[in-house]
Amino acid sequence: MLLYDYFRSSAAYRVRIALNLKGLAPERAFVHLRRGAQRDDAYLGVNPHGLIPALVLDDGTVLTQSMAIIEYLDETHPSPPLLPREPVARARVRALALAVVADTHPLGNLRVLQHLQGAAGFDMERRDAWYAHWIDVGLTGLEADLARDAARGRFCHGDTPTLADCCVVPQLANARRAKLDVARWPVLAAIDAACNELPAFAAAAPARQPDAE
Repeated sequence: MLLYDYFRSSAAYRVRIALNLKGLAPERAFVHLRRGAQRDDAYLGVNPHGLIPALVLDDGTVLTQSMAIIEYLDETHPSPPLLPREPVARARVRALALAVVADTHPLGNLRVLQHLQGAAGFDMERRDAWYAHWIDVGLTGLEADLARDAARGRFCHGDTPTLADCCVVPQLANARRAKLDVARWPVLAAIDAACNELPAFAAAAPARQPDAE
């Protein structure tokens, strides 16, 4: 397998965590998003959307979208499982993950921020306020969800990491980059700390990637 990666991409960060949990170590190619490498013809030939990550399988099949990649990994390498077996529990874990992946992260995606600062005419201060606002909204909702849910354990669901944790930890990293105080979300902060005690999460952190700046 070959993973197209960028150290600061939270979508790629999710996939790195899942790969590490599964004990998989694909080859990696680094696509520098801030230099626009995702718009080069060479990468668009891999993923026409120009987004990271992409996972190329040994037979040449290209998988895109972090959630699809992680669920593929879970189906083809089922141990340890990243989704519970019981249908309601699986739906719960997917809902927590999607609260990040579908509702929160897209509003702070690099291409959105670049559009705000370019065509929409936002200055840096206004752009950063937009970014911080939507992270705040998303994490505040997640905190409320998790705080009231008896299915929460040491991690988002019980006492082993799941797909939800793969998504929450990178979003907490985004919050720190936006200079938000994650202590405002004590349940999320505790889950994040528990995750980052595990080698699979710690090794996936942006600062520990070969292309980190």
